[in-house]
Amino acid sequence: MNDIRRTILWVIFGFSMVLLWDQWQIHNGQRPTFFPQPAAPTAKPSEAPGASAPAAAGTAASAVPAPVVSGQQTSASAVPSHQATAAPARQQVEVKTDVLRLRFDTEGGSLVHSAFVKYADLNARDKGFVLFDESKERVYLAQSGWIGAAGTSLPNHKTTMTLAPGERELKAGQDSLELRFESPEVSGLQWIKTYVLKRGAYDITVRHELINKSANSQTAQLYLQLVRDGNKPEGESAFYSTFTGPAVYTEAKKYQKVEFSDIEKNKMEHEKQTDNGYVAMVQHYFASAWLLGQGVQREVFMRKVDTNLYSVGMIAPIEPLAPGASKTVEARLFVGPQEEKALEAIAPGLELVKDYGWFTILAKPLYWLLFELHKVINNWGWAIVALVLVIKIAFYWLNAKAYQSMAKMKAINPRIMEMRERLKDKPQEMQMAMMKIYREEKVNPMGGCFPIMVQIPVFIALYWVLLSSVEMRGAPWIGWISDLSAPDPYFLLPIVMTLTTLLQTALNPLPPDPLQAKLMWFMPLIFSVMFFFFPAGLVLYWITNNILSIAQQWMINTRMGVPPQFNLPKFK
Repeated sequence: MNDIRRTILWVIFGFSMVLLWDQWQIHNGQRPTFFPQPAAPTAKPSEAPGASAPAAAGTAASAVPAPVVSGQQTSASAVPSHQATAAPARQQVEVKTDVLRLRFDTEGGSLVHSAFVKYADLNARDKGFVLFDESKERVYLAQSGWIGAAGTSLPNHKTTMTLAPGERELKAGQDSLELRFESPEVSGLQWIKTYVLKRGAYDITVRHELINKSANSQTAQLYLQLVRDGNKPEGESAFYSTFTGPAVYTEAKKYQKVEFSDIEKNKMEHEKQTDNGYVAMVQHYFASAWLLGQGVQREVFMRKVDTNLYSVGMIAPIEPLAPGASKTVEARLFVGPQEEKALEAIAPGLELVKDYGWFTILAKPLYWLLFELHKVINNWGWAIVALVLVIKIAFYWLNAKAYQSMAKMKAINPRIMEMRERLKDKPQEMQMAMMKIYREEKVNPMGGCFPIMVQIPVFIALYWVLLSSVEMRGAPWIGWISDLSAPDPYFLLPIVMTLTTLLQTALNPLPPDPLQAKLMWFMPLIFSVMFFFFPAGLVLYWITNNILSIAQQWMINTRMGVPPQFNLPKFK
Protein backbone atom coordinates (compact mmCIF):
# COMPACT_ATOMS: atom_id res chain seq x y z
CA MET A 1 0.00 0.00 0.00
CA ASN A 2 2.80 2.43 0.90
CA ASP A 3 4.51 1.74 -2.44
CA ILE A 4 1.27 2.49 -4.33
CA ARG A 5 0.85 5.77 -2.44
CA ARG A 6 4.42 6.76 -3.18
CA THR A 7 3.96 5.91 -6.86
CA ILE A 8 0.82 8.08 -7.06
CA LEU A 9 2.60 10.95 -5.29
CA TRP A 10 5.58 10.73 -7.64
CA VAL A 11 3.28 10.72 -10.68
CA ILE A 12 1.44 13.80 -9.34
CA PHE A 13 4.76 15.48 -8.59
CA GLY A 14 6.12 14.76 -12.07
CA PHE A 15 2.94 15.97 -13.79
CA SER A 16 2.94 19.13 -11.65
CA MET A 17 6.52 19.86 -12.66
CA VAL A 18 5.56 19.52 -16.34
CA LEU A 19 2.63 21.95 -15.90
CA LEU A 20 4.79 24.40 -13.94
CA TRP A 21 7.43 24.31 -16.67
CA ASP A 22 4.78 25.03 -19.33
CA GLN A 23 3.35 27.95 -17.33
CA TRP A 24 6.87 29.28 -16.69
CA GLN A 25 7.42 29.32 -20.46
CA ILE A 26 4.17 31.24 -20.97
CA HIS A 27 4.97 33.65 -18.11
CA ASN A 28 8.31 34.52 -19.71
CA GLY A 29 6.82 35.13 -23.12
CA GLN A 30 7.77 31.78 -24.66
CA ARG A 31 5.37 29.60 -26.60
CA PRO A 32 3.77 26.84 -24.50
CA THR A 33 5.66 23.57 -24.84
CA PHE A 34 2.58 21.34 -25.15
CA PHE A 35 -0.13 23.63 -26.53
CA PRO A 36 1.69 26.15 -28.75
CA GLN A 37 -0.15 29.16 -30.11
CA PRO A 38 0.74 31.21 -33.17
CA ALA A 39 2.99 34.21 -32.48
CA ALA A 40 1.47 37.66 -32.73
CA PRO A 41 2.32 39.42 -35.98
CA THR A 42 4.72 42.34 -36.04
CA ALA A 43 3.57 45.68 -37.38
CA LYS A 44 4.44 46.10 -41.04
CA PRO A 45 7.51 48.21 -41.72
CA SER A 46 5.43 50.56 -43.81
CA GLU A 47 3.31 51.28 -40.75
CA ALA A 48 6.18 51.34 -38.25
CA PRO A 49 7.82 54.70 -38.92
CA GLY A 50 4.68 56.62 -39.58
CA ALA A 51 2.84 59.05 -37.35
CA SER A 52 0.56 61.97 -37.71
CA ALA A 53 0.78 65.13 -35.64
CA PRO A 54 0.53 64.74 -31.85
CA ALA A 55 -2.75 63.13 -30.92
CA ALA A 56 -5.27 64.80 -28.68
CA ALA A 57 -5.22 63.75 -25.06
CA GLY A 58 -7.26 60.66 -24.39
CA THR A 59 -6.96 59.10 -27.84
CA ALA A 60 -4.21 56.65 -26.80
CA ALA A 61 -2.64 55.31 -23.61
CA SER A 62 -5.48 56.92 -21.65
CA ALA A 63 -4.47 55.04 -18.50
CA VAL A 64 -1.19 56.99 -18.19
CA PRO A 65 -1.60 59.78 -15.54
CA ALA A 66 -1.61 63.29 -17.08
CA PRO A 67 0.98 65.81 -15.83
CA VAL A 68 -0.03 69.44 -15.41
CA VAL A 69 2.15 71.99 -17.22
CA SER A 70 1.39 75.66 -16.76
CA GLY A 71 -2.27 74.97 -16.19
CA GLN A 72 -2.61 72.79 -19.28
CA GLN A 73 -3.06 69.03 -18.95
CA THR A 74 -1.18 66.76 -21.36
CA SER A 75 -0.37 63.10 -20.99
CA ALA A 76 1.49 60.20 -22.52
CA SER A 77 -1.49 59.98 -24.84
CA ALA A 78 -0.20 63.16 -26.46
CA VAL A 79 3.07 61.55 -27.50
CA PRO A 80 2.73 61.17 -31.26
CA SER A 81 1.44 57.76 -32.30
CA HIS A 82 3.70 55.34 -34.14
CA GLN A 83 0.92 54.57 -36.62
CA ALA A 84 1.27 56.03 -40.10
CA THR A 85 -0.82 58.04 -42.48
CA ALA A 86 1.43 58.73 -45.48
CA ALA A 87 5.17 58.50 -44.88
CA PRO A 88 6.93 61.76 -45.97
CA ALA A 89 10.10 61.74 -48.02
CA ARG A 90 13.16 61.31 -45.83
CA GLN A 91 16.89 60.67 -45.83
CA GLN A 92 18.94 58.21 -43.79
CA VAL A 93 22.58 58.60 -42.81
CA GLU A 94 25.15 56.03 -41.67
CA VAL A 95 27.45 56.90 -38.77
CA LYS A 96 30.40 54.82 -37.54
CA THR A 97 32.39 54.76 -34.31
CA ASP A 98 34.89 52.21 -33.04
CA VAL A 99 32.08 50.20 -31.34
CA LEU A 100 28.86 51.14 -33.16
CA ARG A 101 27.42 51.22 -36.67
CA LEU A 102 24.35 53.45 -36.59
CA ARG A 103 21.70 54.70 -39.01
CA PHE A 104 19.73 57.87 -38.33
CA ASP A 105 16.59 59.12 -40.07
CA THR A 106 16.04 62.79 -40.85
CA GLU A 107 12.42 62.17 -39.96
CA GLY A 108 12.60 63.23 -36.32
CA GLY A 109 16.35 62.57 -36.20
CA SER A 110 15.47 59.08 -34.89
CA LEU A 111 17.91 56.21 -34.45
CA VAL A 112 16.49 53.43 -36.63
CA HIS A 113 19.34 50.91 -36.90
CA SER A 114 22.30 49.87 -34.76
CA ALA A 115 24.91 47.16 -35.14
CA PHE A 116 27.83 46.32 -32.83
CA VAL A 117 31.42 46.07 -33.98
CA LYS A 118 32.60 43.80 -31.14
CA TYR A 119 29.53 41.51 -31.03
CA ALA A 120 28.85 39.48 -34.15
CA ASP A 121 25.56 38.14 -35.40
CA LEU A 122 25.91 34.45 -34.48
CA ASN A 123 24.12 33.47 -37.71
CA ALA A 124 26.38 35.65 -39.87
CA ARG A 125 29.65 36.25 -38.05
CA ASP A 126 30.93 38.71 -40.64
CA LYS A 127 28.17 41.11 -39.57
CA GLY A 128 27.60 42.92 -36.29
CA PHE A 129 24.66 42.01 -34.07
CA VAL A 130 21.69 44.28 -34.85
CA LEU A 131 19.65 45.75 -31.98
CA PHE A 132 17.69 48.74 -33.31
CA ASP A 133 16.09 47.91 -36.62
CA GLU A 134 13.26 48.84 -38.96
CA SER A 135 12.57 45.89 -41.23
CA LYS A 136 10.04 43.17 -42.01
CA GLU A 137 11.43 41.03 -39.19
CA ARG A 138 11.94 43.65 -36.46
CA VAL A 139 10.71 47.08 -35.34
CA TYR A 140 12.87 48.63 -32.62
CA LEU A 141 13.49 52.41 -32.61
CA ALA A 142 14.60 55.29 -30.38
CA GLN A 143 12.51 58.44 -30.78
CA SER A 144 12.07 61.84 -29.18
CA GLY A 145 10.13 65.05 -29.73
CA TRP A 146 8.06 67.81 -28.15
CA ILE A 147 4.48 67.98 -26.90
CA GLY A 148 2.57 71.26 -26.64
CA ALA A 149 -0.79 72.29 -25.27
CA ALA A 150 -3.82 70.41 -26.53
CA GLY A 151 -4.37 71.16 -30.21
CA THR A 152 -0.86 72.61 -30.65
CA SER A 153 1.55 70.90 -33.00
CA LEU A 154 5.25 71.05 -32.06
CA PRO A 155 8.35 69.48 -33.66
CA ASN A 156 8.28 65.73 -32.98
CA HIS A 157 9.64 62.45 -34.28
CA LYS A 158 7.52 62.84 -37.45
CA THR A 159 8.97 66.24 -38.32
CA THR A 160 11.33 66.16 -41.31
CA MET A 161 14.61 67.70 -40.18
CA THR A 162 17.74 68.95 -41.93
CA LEU A 163 21.06 67.23 -41.26
CA ALA A 164 23.95 69.68 -40.80
CA PRO A 165 27.21 68.95 -42.69
CA GLY A 166 29.92 67.19 -40.71
CA GLU A 167 31.91 64.02 -40.15
CA ARG A 168 30.09 60.68 -40.35
CA GLU A 169 32.87 58.46 -39.04
CA LEU A 170 35.01 58.63 -35.90
CA LYS A 171 38.57 58.95 -37.19
CA ALA A 172 41.75 57.68 -35.54
CA GLY A 173 42.80 60.10 -32.80
CA GLN A 174 39.31 61.60 -32.63
CA ASP A 175 37.48 61.21 -29.30
CA SER A 176 33.96 62.34 -30.24
CA LEU A 177 31.66 62.89 -33.18
CA GLU A 178 28.61 65.19 -33.44
CA LEU A 179 25.52 64.76 -35.55
CA ARG A 180 23.17 67.79 -35.71
CA PHE A 181 19.55 67.79 -36.92
CA GLU A 182 17.57 71.04 -37.31
CA SER A 183 13.79 71.22 -37.69
CA PRO A 184 11.80 73.92 -39.47
CA GLU A 185 9.67 76.21 -37.35
CA VAL A 186 6.52 74.47 -36.12
CA SER A 187 4.05 76.71 -34.24
CA GLY A 188 6.86 79.22 -33.86
CA LEU A 189 9.32 76.75 -32.30
CA GLN A 190 12.50 75.29 -33.79
CA TRP A 191 14.08 72.09 -32.49
CA ILE A 192 17.81 71.36 -32.76
CA LYS A 193 18.74 67.78 -31.90
CA THR A 194 22.45 66.97 -31.49
CA TYR A 195 23.94 63.51 -30.96
CA VAL A 196 27.41 63.30 -29.40
CA LEU A 197 29.06 59.90 -29.91
CA LYS A 198 32.22 59.07 -27.93
CA ARG A 199 35.05 56.65 -28.55
CA GLY A 200 34.55 53.27 -26.91
CA ALA A 201 31.13 54.28 -25.52
CA TYR A 202 27.67 52.78 -25.96
CA ASP A 203 25.94 55.74 -24.30
CA ILE A 204 25.20 58.67 -26.63
CA THR A 205 24.60 62.21 -25.38
CA VAL A 206 21.50 63.71 -27.04
CA ARG A 207 20.96 67.48 -26.65
CA HIS A 208 17.44 68.76 -27.34
CA GLU A 209 17.41 72.52 -27.86
CA LEU A 210 14.05 74.28 -28.34
CA ILE A 211 14.08 77.88 -29.63
CA ASN A 212 11.02 80.13 -29.39
CA LYS A 213 10.93 82.22 -32.60
CA SER A 214 7.35 83.36 -32.06
CA ALA A 215 6.08 86.58 -30.47
CA ASN A 216 4.36 84.71 -27.63
CA SER A 217 5.42 82.68 -24.59
CA GLN A 218 5.33 78.93 -25.29
CA THR A 219 5.00 75.82 -23.12
CA ALA A 220 6.36 72.41 -24.13
CA GLN A 221 7.31 68.99 -22.84
CA LEU A 222 10.09 66.76 -24.12
CA TYR A 223 9.28 63.10 -24.68
CA LEU A 224 11.79 60.27 -25.09
CA GLN A 225 10.56 56.82 -26.09
CA LEU A 226 11.73 53.38 -27.15
CA VAL A 227 9.40 51.55 -29.53
CA ARG A 228 9.67 47.79 -30.00
CA ASP A 229 7.67 44.83 -31.25
CA GLY A 230 6.72 42.17 -28.71
CA ASN A 231 8.60 39.26 -30.32
CA LYS A 232 11.32 37.36 -28.51
CA PRO A 233 14.87 37.70 -29.88
CA GLU A 234 15.64 35.33 -32.73
CA GLY A 235 17.23 32.04 -31.71
CA GLU A 236 16.12 32.07 -28.06
CA SER A 237 16.01 28.58 -26.56
CA ALA A 238 12.75 26.91 -25.60
CA PHE A 239 14.46 25.15 -22.67
CA TYR A 240 15.29 28.27 -20.70
CA SER A 241 13.75 31.70 -20.78
CA THR A 242 15.08 35.23 -20.35
CA PHE A 243 13.12 38.45 -19.98
CA THR A 244 12.26 40.57 -23.02
CA GLY A 245 10.37 43.79 -22.51
CA PRO A 246 10.32 47.29 -21.00
CA ALA A 247 11.73 48.21 -17.61
CA VAL A 248 11.83 51.27 -15.37
CA TYR A 249 14.36 52.19 -12.70
CA THR A 250 13.88 54.78 -9.96
CA GLU A 251 15.66 55.28 -6.66
CA ALA A 252 12.37 54.77 -4.79
CA LYS A 253 11.06 51.61 -6.47
CA LYS A 254 14.34 50.30 -7.93
CA TYR A 255 14.14 48.00 -10.97
CA GLN A 256 10.65 47.28 -12.29
CA LYS A 257 10.09 44.94 -15.25
CA VAL A 258 6.81 44.88 -17.16
CA GLU A 259 5.70 42.10 -19.46
CA PHE A 260 4.30 43.00 -22.88
CA SER A 261 1.22 41.00 -21.91
CA ASP A 262 0.67 43.31 -18.92
CA ILE A 263 0.76 46.35 -21.22
CA GLU A 264 -1.75 44.56 -23.43
CA LYS A 265 -4.04 44.12 -20.41
CA ASN A 266 -3.32 47.65 -19.13
CA LYS A 267 -1.92 46.20 -15.89
CA MET A 268 1.42 48.02 -15.81
CA GLU A 269 2.89 48.35 -12.33
CA HIS A 270 5.69 50.92 -12.26
CA GLU A 271 6.40 54.33 -10.81
CA LYS A 272 4.68 57.03 -12.87
CA GLN A 273 6.23 60.25 -11.51
CA THR A 274 9.89 60.66 -10.55
CA ASP A 275 12.91 62.96 -10.89
CA ASN A 276 15.54 60.26 -11.44
CA GLY A 277 16.22 56.91 -13.08
CA TYR A 278 15.69 55.65 -16.61
CA VAL A 279 13.40 53.72 -18.95
CA ALA A 280 14.72 50.73 -20.90
CA MET A 281 13.95 47.95 -23.35
CA VAL A 282 15.67 44.73 -22.29
CA GLN A 283 16.43 41.43 -23.97
CA HIS A 284 18.96 38.65 -23.54
CA TYR A 285 22.50 40.13 -23.48
CA PHE A 286 21.54 43.58 -24.85
CA ALA A 287 19.50 46.62 -23.83
CA SER A 288 18.60 50.19 -24.74
CA ALA A 289 17.72 53.00 -22.33
CA TRP A 290 16.82 56.68 -22.19
CA LEU A 291 18.39 58.54 -19.25
CA LEU A 292 17.66 62.06 -17.99
CA GLY A 293 19.71 63.98 -15.42
CA GLN A 294 19.07 63.68 -11.69
CA GLY A 295 16.46 66.14 -10.46
CA VAL A 296 14.67 66.52 -13.82
CA GLN A 297 10.98 65.89 -13.15
CA ARG A 298 9.45 63.42 -15.56
CA GLU A 299 6.40 61.23 -16.14
CA VAL A 300 7.02 57.60 -17.07
CA PHE A 301 4.65 55.87 -19.46
CA MET A 302 4.16 52.55 -21.22
CA ARG A 303 1.58 51.82 -23.87
CA LYS A 304 0.53 49.61 -26.73
CA VAL A 305 1.15 51.51 -29.95
CA ASP A 306 -0.07 49.11 -32.60
CA THR A 307 -0.57 45.42 -33.22
CA ASN A 308 2.31 43.75 -31.37
CA LEU A 309 4.08 47.11 -31.00
CA TYR A 310 4.82 48.75 -27.62
CA SER A 311 6.59 51.80 -26.25
CA VAL A 312 8.14 52.90 -22.98
CA GLY A 313 9.19 56.48 -22.39
CA MET A 314 9.41 59.65 -20.33
CA ILE A 315 7.82 63.08 -20.60
CA ALA A 316 9.72 66.02 -19.09
CA PRO A 317 8.17 69.51 -18.90
CA ILE A 318 10.27 72.66 -19.29
CA GLU A 319 9.55 76.15 -17.97
CA PRO A 320 7.62 78.47 -20.33
CA LEU A 321 9.78 79.89 -23.12
CA ALA A 322 9.68 83.67 -23.59
CA PRO A 323 9.87 85.05 -27.15
CA GLY A 324 13.43 84.67 -28.45
CA ALA A 325 14.44 82.39 -25.56
CA SER A 326 15.77 78.85 -25.85
CA LYS A 327 16.04 75.82 -23.59
CA THR A 328 18.35 72.81 -23.86
CA VAL A 329 17.56 69.47 -22.20
CA GLU A 330 20.35 66.92 -22.25
CA ALA A 331 19.55 63.21 -22.25
CA ARG A 332 21.57 60.08 -22.87
CA LEU A 333 20.65 57.15 -25.06
CA PHE A 334 22.27 53.82 -24.19
CA VAL A 335 22.33 51.14 -26.87
CA GLY A 336 24.66 48.27 -26.15
CA PRO A 337 25.58 44.99 -24.50
CA GLN A 338 24.91 44.23 -20.84
CA GLU A 339 28.53 44.56 -19.74
CA GLU A 340 28.03 44.89 -16.00
CA LYS A 341 31.11 46.98 -15.19
CA ALA A 342 30.42 49.42 -18.04
CA LEU A 343 26.75 49.75 -17.08
CA GLU A 344 27.66 50.59 -13.47
CA ALA A 345 29.89 53.43 -14.71
CA ILE A 346 27.19 54.99 -16.92
CA ALA A 347 24.39 55.52 -14.39
CA PRO A 348 23.18 54.26 -10.98
CA GLY A 349 21.07 51.12 -11.36
CA LEU A 350 21.70 50.69 -15.09
CA GLU A 351 23.55 47.41 -14.41
CA LEU A 352 20.20 45.96 -13.26
CA VAL A 353 19.12 45.54 -16.90
CA LYS A 354 21.33 42.47 -16.58
CA ASP A 355 18.68 40.76 -14.53
CA TYR A 356 19.56 38.01 -12.03
CA GLY A 357 16.06 38.01 -10.51
CA TRP A 358 15.75 36.99 -6.86
CA PHE A 359 19.37 35.87 -6.69
CA THR A 360 20.96 39.26 -7.41
CA ILE A 361 22.48 39.50 -3.92
CA LEU A 362 24.40 36.25 -4.54
CA ALA A 363 24.90 36.62 -8.30
CA LYS A 364 26.69 39.98 -8.25
CA PRO A 365 29.63 38.82 -6.08
CA LEU A 366 29.85 35.60 -8.11
CA TYR A 367 30.07 37.62 -11.32
CA TRP A 368 32.73 39.84 -9.75
CA LEU A 369 34.77 36.76 -8.84
CA LEU A 370 34.30 35.27 -12.33
CA PHE A 371 35.37 38.59 -13.88
CA GLU A 372 38.51 38.75 -11.70
CA LEU A 373 39.41 35.13 -12.49
CA HIS A 374 39.08 35.87 -16.20
CA LYS A 375 41.56 38.74 -15.84
CA VAL A 376 44.13 36.20 -14.68
CA ILE A 377 43.23 33.22 -16.89
CA ASN A 378 42.06 35.13 -20.01
CA ASN A 379 39.66 32.35 -21.02
CA TRP A 380 36.02 32.37 -19.94
CA GLY A 381 35.75 28.56 -20.05
CA TRP A 382 38.68 28.03 -17.70
CA ALA A 383 37.42 30.94 -15.57
CA ILE A 384 34.16 28.99 -15.08
CA VAL A 385 36.13 25.90 -14.04
CA ALA A 386 38.20 27.98 -11.62
CA LEU A 387 35.09 29.66 -10.17
CA VAL A 388 33.40 26.32 -9.44
CA LEU A 389 36.64 25.11 -7.84
CA VAL A 390 36.73 28.18 -5.57
CA ILE A 391 33.09 27.63 -4.58
CA LYS A 392 33.70 23.94 -3.84
CA ILE A 393 36.65 24.88 -1.63
CA ALA A 394 34.47 27.44 0.19
CA PHE A 395 31.82 24.78 0.84
CA TYR A 396 34.30 21.95 1.47
CA TRP A 397 33.42 21.34 5.13
CA LEU A 398 29.69 21.62 4.49
CA ASN A 399 29.98 19.06 1.70
CA ALA A 400 32.15 16.87 3.94
CA LYS A 401 29.33 16.70 6.50
CA ALA A 402 26.90 15.62 3.79
CA TYR A 403 29.21 12.93 2.41
CA GLN A 404 30.05 11.65 5.89
CA SER A 405 26.33 11.21 6.53
CA MET A 406 25.96 9.40 3.19
CA ALA A 407 28.90 7.13 4.04
CA LYS A 408 27.27 6.16 7.34
CA MET A 409 24.02 5.47 5.52
CA LYS A 410 25.91 3.29 3.04
CA ALA A 411 27.55 1.36 5.90
CA ILE A 412 24.23 0.48 7.54
CA ASN A 413 22.38 -0.04 4.27
CA PRO A 414 22.76 -3.89 4.33
CA ARG A 415 21.12 -3.99 7.79
CA ILE A 416 18.27 -1.77 6.54
CA MET A 417 17.69 -3.91 3.46
CA GLU A 418 17.70 -7.14 5.50
CA MET A 419 15.25 -5.65 8.01
CA ARG A 420 12.92 -4.41 5.26
CA GLU A 421 12.84 -7.85 3.66
CA ARG A 422 12.14 -9.48 7.02
CA LEU A 423 9.36 -7.06 8.02
CA LYS A 424 7.93 -6.26 4.60
CA ASP A 425 4.45 -7.39 5.70
CA LYS A 426 4.59 -5.37 8.93
CA PRO A 427 5.03 -1.72 7.89
CA GLN A 428 4.64 -0.25 11.39
CA GLU A 429 7.25 -2.58 12.89
CA MET A 430 9.50 -1.90 9.92
CA GLN A 431 9.32 1.85 10.55
CA MET A 432 10.07 1.46 14.25
CA ALA A 433 12.97 -0.93 13.57
CA MET A 434 14.42 1.48 11.01
CA MET A 435 14.32 4.38 13.48
CA LYS A 436 15.98 2.18 16.10
CA ILE A 437 18.89 1.42 13.73
CA TYR A 438 19.28 5.14 12.97
CA ARG A 439 19.42 5.93 16.70
CA GLU A 440 21.89 3.15 17.48
CA GLU A 441 24.22 4.17 14.64
CA LYS A 442 23.69 7.91 15.28
CA VAL A 443 22.70 8.48 11.68
CA ASN A 444 20.42 11.27 10.48
CA PRO A 445 18.78 10.17 7.21
CA MET A 446 18.42 13.85 6.23
CA GLY A 447 22.02 14.67 7.15
CA GLY A 448 23.18 14.28 3.57
CA CYS A 449 20.47 16.55 2.18
CA PHE A 450 20.59 19.66 4.36
CA PRO A 451 24.21 20.75 3.63
CA ILE A 452 23.54 20.34 -0.10
CA MET A 453 20.24 22.27 0.14
CA VAL A 454 22.11 25.21 1.70
CA GLN A 455 24.29 25.44 -1.41
CA ILE A 456 21.45 25.32 -3.94
CA PRO A 457 20.82 29.12 -3.97
CA VAL A 458 24.53 29.70 -4.70
CA PHE A 459 24.51 27.36 -7.67
CA ILE A 460 21.21 28.78 -8.98
CA ALA A 461 22.76 32.26 -8.74
CA LEU A 462 25.81 31.00 -10.64
CA TYR A 463 23.46 29.54 -13.27
CA TRP A 464 21.96 33.02 -13.81
CA VAL A 465 25.41 34.63 -13.92
CA LEU A 466 26.49 32.32 -16.73
CA LEU A 467 23.16 32.57 -18.56
CA SER A 468 23.03 36.39 -18.39
CA SER A 469 26.64 37.39 -19.02
CA VAL A 470 27.17 38.73 -22.53
CA GLU A 471 30.88 37.89 -22.13
CA MET A 472 29.93 34.22 -22.74
CA ARG A 473 28.44 35.14 -26.12
CA GLY A 474 30.83 33.96 -28.81
CA ALA A 475 33.54 33.19 -26.24
CA PRO A 476 35.60 30.05 -27.07
CA TRP A 477 36.84 27.50 -24.56
CA ILE A 478 38.83 24.66 -26.16
CA GLY A 479 38.70 22.74 -29.43
CA TRP A 480 35.18 22.39 -30.70
CA ILE A 481 33.61 24.74 -28.11
CA SER A 482 33.80 28.05 -29.98
CA ASP A 483 30.83 29.70 -28.24
CA LEU A 484 30.06 29.18 -24.55
CA SER A 485 26.61 30.72 -24.99
CA ALA A 486 25.54 28.10 -27.58
CA PRO A 487 24.86 24.37 -27.12
CA ASP A 488 27.73 21.95 -27.72
CA PRO A 489 27.48 21.21 -31.48
CA TYR A 490 28.56 17.58 -30.97
CA PHE A 491 26.78 17.03 -27.61
CA LEU A 492 30.01 15.79 -26.03
CA LEU A 493 29.70 17.99 -22.93
CA PRO A 494 26.06 16.95 -22.24
CA ILE A 495 27.05 13.27 -22.60
CA VAL A 496 29.92 13.72 -20.13
CA MET A 497 27.56 15.59 -17.80
CA THR A 498 25.03 12.73 -17.95
CA LEU A 499 27.73 10.12 -17.23
CA THR A 500 29.15 12.07 -14.28
CA THR A 501 25.64 12.61 -12.89
CA LEU A 502 24.92 8.87 -13.08
CA LEU A 503 28.31 8.07 -11.51
CA GLN A 504 27.55 10.45 -8.66
CA THR A 505 24.14 8.80 -8.21
CA ALA A 506 25.76 5.34 -8.16
CA LEU A 507 28.11 6.40 -5.36
CA ASN A 508 25.20 7.46 -3.15
CA PRO A 509 23.54 4.89 -0.87
CA LEU A 510 20.40 3.33 -2.30
CA PRO A 511 17.18 4.37 -0.54
CA PRO A 512 15.57 1.47 1.35
CA ASP A 513 12.40 1.89 -0.69
CA PRO A 514 12.86 0.12 -4.10
CA LEU A 515 10.60 2.63 -5.84
CA GLN A 516 12.63 5.54 -4.52
CA ALA A 517 15.81 3.74 -5.61
CA LYS A 518 14.51 3.54 -9.18
CA LEU A 519 13.35 7.16 -9.21
CA MET A 520 16.75 8.22 -7.90
CA TRP A 521 18.10 7.02 -11.26
CA PHE A 522 15.31 8.25 -13.51
CA MET A 523 15.38 11.87 -12.28
CA PRO A 524 19.06 12.56 -13.21
CA LEU A 525 18.46 11.04 -16.64
CA ILE A 526 15.41 13.23 -17.27
CA PHE A 527 17.25 16.28 -15.92
CA SER A 528 20.29 15.57 -18.11
CA VAL A 529 18.21 15.57 -21.30
CA MET A 530 17.55 19.31 -20.85
CA PHE A 531 21.29 20.01 -20.78
CA PHE A 532 21.65 18.83 -24.38
CA PHE A 533 20.02 22.15 -25.33
CA PHE A 534 21.67 24.39 -22.71
CA PRO A 535 24.63 26.72 -23.43
CA ALA A 536 28.00 24.99 -23.26
CA GLY A 537 29.13 27.32 -20.45
CA LEU A 538 26.30 26.12 -18.20
CA VAL A 539 27.02 22.47 -18.97
CA LEU A 540 30.73 23.03 -18.30
CA TYR A 541 29.98 24.49 -14.88
CA TRP A 542 27.76 21.49 -14.02
CA ILE A 543 30.35 18.95 -15.19
CA THR A 544 33.04 20.64 -13.11
CA ASN A 545 30.80 20.59 -10.07
CA ASN A 546 29.99 16.90 -10.62
CA ILE A 547 33.65 15.87 -10.99
CA LEU A 548 34.74 17.78 -7.88
CA SER A 549 31.82 16.34 -5.89
CA ILE A 550 32.69 12.78 -6.97
CA ALA A 551 36.35 13.31 -6.01
CA GLN A 552 35.43 14.66 -2.57
CA GLN A 553 32.86 11.92 -1.94
CA TRP A 554 35.35 9.22 -2.97
CA MET A 555 38.02 10.66 -0.66
CA ILE A 556 35.68 10.94 2.36
CA ASN A 557 34.29 7.42 1.88
CA THR A 558 37.81 5.98 1.72
CA ARG A 559 38.89 7.94 4.80
CA MET A 560 35.88 6.63 6.78
CA GLY A 561 36.62 3.02 5.86
CA VAL A 562 33.59 2.70 3.59
CA PRO A 563 35.05 1.55 0.26
CA PRO A 564 33.44 3.37 -2.70
CA GLN A 565 31.06 1.09 -4.51
CA PHE A 566 28.50 1.47 -7.24
CA ASN A 567 24.95 0.98 -6.03
CA LEU A 568 22.91 -0.01 -9.05
CA PRO A 569 19.12 -0.38 -8.78
CA LYS A 570 17.29 -3.53 -9.74
CA PHE A 571 14.80 -2.73 -12.47
CA LYS A 572 12.53 -5.72 -12.03
